[in-house]
Amino acid sequence: MRSYLGRLYKVAFDAVWHFTEDDGWAMASHVALSMLLAVFPFLIFGTALAGMLGANTFAPTAIHFIFDTWPEEIAKPISEQIVQVLTIPRGGLLTISVLAAAYFASNGVEALRTALNRAYRVTETRPWYITRLTSLGFVMMGVIAFIVISVLLIAVPIALRFAEQQFPLLKNFLALVSNWSVFGTLILLAIGLTISHLWLPAGRRRLIDVLPGICLTLLLWLLGALAFAAYLSTFANYAATYAGLASIMVVIVFLYMLGVLFLIGAEFNAALMKFAAPRATRRSTSKPNQPANVEGR
Repeated sequence: MRSYLGRLYKVAFDAVWHFTEDDGWAMASHVALSMLLAVFPFLIFGTALAGMLGANTFAPTAIHFIFDTWPEEIAKPISEQIVQVLTIPRGGLLTISVLAAAYFASNGVEALRTALNRAYRVTETRPWYITRLTSLGFVMMGVIAFIVISVLLIAVPIALRFAEQQFPLLKNFLALVSNWSVFGTLILLAIGLTISHLWLPAGRRRLIDVLPGICLTLLLWLLGALAFAAYLSTFANYAATYAGLASIMVVIVFLYMLGVLFLIGAEFNAALMKFAAPRATRRSTSKPNQPANVEGR
């Protein structure tokens, strides 16, 4: 038990130390600003593409999943602004503005990739056009995921009502399934984090290598959101300091906190792999000696 706690302390200390030494605070700021700038273009591009495919509920679904886990004081102002932006009519998908929106949305993915490369202590070796195409692919994956979810939000209640009529004994269970918004958001966050840690940064990692940091990030995000909401309702008075910019400053500070915790999770994974490597090396070098010892006997 003591050795386990000692190793955990070493891993945590190494993660925080490397985060500080490698400009983690600045990288978290870069991620926060890039993600804020990417939200509007992502939703504009997604709404245009979803409209062509007949999924007209894309915008409210995406807003619902992105902002429902945020504190209400932060989510309400920015979601209202996003709704106003998305109600502006556009000429269709293949326009310069919408294609530019896809490109600017990919900048948020590029910021995550750069920050994860530093956190995992790897150097990017892929050409710039490969990483940019990968980021655009992530944007497309996100849009398609929200389109599928928006369709399911229409189809699932109909299917559940039919199932309730056919299987009345499952009524309570089906009611639980129909109220899956919070669980759905957590599952979507976990899947997004897993894909980001596995495929965004350079190099290769196993699923078991990234799961500890993902679980730590989700836990820290939950605690951070609760603490930030309590701070806003109790101590903070951004309106007195920033006047009309209060809402946007609250969002930036909140995203900065999320960026810090996200990178801490990646640093935790990197530290775990660093301290696990010598043990794996010792095992691999000791195994070939076993047959020799048997022969000597």
